[in-house]
Amino acid sequence: MAGKHYTINKGVNRPISFKGLQAQYILYLGVGLVVLLLLFAISYVLGISFWLSGTACGFMGYLLFETVFKLNRKYGRYGLKKRLARHKLPMGIKVRDRGFVRKLKQKENG
Repeated sequence: MAGKHYTINKGVNRPISFKGLQAQYILYLGVGLVVLLLLFAISYVLGISFWLSGTACGFMGYLLFETVFKLNRKYGRYGLKKRLARHKLPMGIKVRDRGFVRKLKQKENG
């Protein structure tokens, strides 16, 4: 009996990539496009001119694409998350009571 041949999926553990966008940027672009579609539909229902709302949504779509691709190039797969997390860290901690530090040292030693 001949041995079985299995294909190996070489894309395991790689980030999702679509047209150069990586990871979360695909989600950002998708959500942005859905918001623009809803904005266009709402403006059309409200009676705003088709050409005016279409042009405005087209321009905002262009800005959305440019911004998302720029963030993707600048920060990469995890860089934007790291940047947002870095802004949440405090610049420093002020300790006005030395007793606090002494209690920490006692916990380390004992």
